[in-house]
Amino acid sequence: MLRTRNQPEAPLSHPSDDLAAFIAGLPKAELHVHHVGSASPRIVAELAARHPEAGVPADADALSEYFTFTDFAHFIQVYLSVVDLIRDAEDVRLLTYEIARDMARQSIRYAELTVTPYSSVSRGIPDGAFLEAIEDARRAAERELGVVLRWTFDIPGEAGLAAAEETTRIATELAPDGLISFGLGGPEIGVPRPQFKPYFDRALAAGLHSVPHAGETTGPGTIWDALTSLRAERIGHGTSAVQDPRLLEHLAERGIPLEVCPTSNIATRAVDTLESHPIGEMAKSGVLVTVNSDDPPMFGTDLNTEYGIAARLLGLDAPGVATLARNAVKVSFLDEAGKARLCEEIDTYLATWQRTG
Repeated sequence: MLRTRNQPEAPLSHPSDDLAAFIAGLPKAELHVHHVGSASPRIVAELAARHPEAGVPADADALSEYFTFTDFAHFIQVYLSVVDLIRDAEDVRLLTYEIARDMARQSIRYAELTVTPYSSVSRGIPDGAFLEAIEDARRAAERELGVVLRWTFDIPGEAGLAAAEETTRIATELAPDGLISFGLGGPEIGVPRPQFKPYFDRALAAGLHSVPHAGETTGPGTIWDALTSLRAERIGHGTSAVQDPRLLEHLAERGIPLEVCPTSNIATRAVDTLESHPIGEMAKSGVLVTVNSDDPPMFGTDLNTEYGIAARLLGLDAPGVATLARNAVKVSFLDEAGKARLCEEIDTYLATWQRTG
């Protein structure tokens, strides 16, 4: 596993063999996972070999060291260097389809993939070609792999209001078929949420859902801003929510889920250790939590690993893990018929496991 410098292995990351096997085959939905951040080492190495001038290692061992982060700012720096490897529509299509292939291996049936079109369009890929590439990969993934992909287009907060305007234009005027929601990522420090209100207002008016990141590396005030200014329906990360009992109560009463990414929070130093991760306190407060991988290869994880960590932190057995999976489906933006089918598949899988296990 790739780790932050000086971070020891966490004993909580290893569920029992039986539970790990159950998780591996469990049909799942993922709601917080990034497009470029899901580039596997194999794909990063291939793209780095295509574009050596980018300075990203094209060697697996060197990539392991390259993906070791000192803090969140360093993570953003490394992340953007991988973004620089995506130079044309062929790169975009390759990346997107290979992400779906990795998801299929993990029994992920549905994913809301956070895509940052501004990062690619601003680097010279025409917006139409970018959208055609992800849509072609989306259709092929569903047809060939059985993985349903939907898009969250997010504003890279570090790029400012120009990026917000361009992201909103692409989302509302070009609106690819797979697009369902609108987000805000990147650094939180120095990037106040209220300034993005006009852009979220336009996206919501166009029928998109609001799913900004908030409260990962800043306090609960950022989460309140996301709720009040951006009308968030789910919160990306929300790690600091536990610092404000009134906020926890509000999230629980309103049924606003948190998209929790345990390993990511350790890798970016948002949380010190898995043992101190606040997911347990969130759940005990009645907040609906979903478990996600964020930028899995960069953090040396995948969704199955994150489910194993959550099972240990929350004290879950197989039926409890199945409930966790069902919750993610229920708070997703999948259509109701799709939700019913996936929940039924989860129930059938659990019943078969209990009968034969």
